[in-house]
Amino acid sequence: MRDAYDVIRAPMITEKMGLLAETANVIAFRVAPDANKIEIRQAVETIWKVTVKDVRTANFQGKMKRMGKFAGRRSNWKKAYVTLAEGQTIPEMG
Repeated sequence: MRDAYDVIRAPMITEKMGLLAETANVIAFRVAPDANKIEIRQAVETIWKVTVKDVRTANFQGKMKRMGKFAGRRSNWKKAYVTLAEGQTIPEMG
């Protein structure tokens, strides 16, 4: 099993995620592209000592970007929506 900090890369702190956290108790994280739902669940439960109810994931393709005449591509990434059990919170997120 991988280290929990290798699976969870960064929290997604946006206005939309703030609304989801208040209404549905959902927190979003940027995770390793090859991480599966079980690894994500175990990582969140290990790091923050909370109970995870559900994990949903979404893969994003990197966009093509230009810098003058040079073209490049941003890297692909993965987002995980983690639903916490009723009454559970992550203090750093809210």
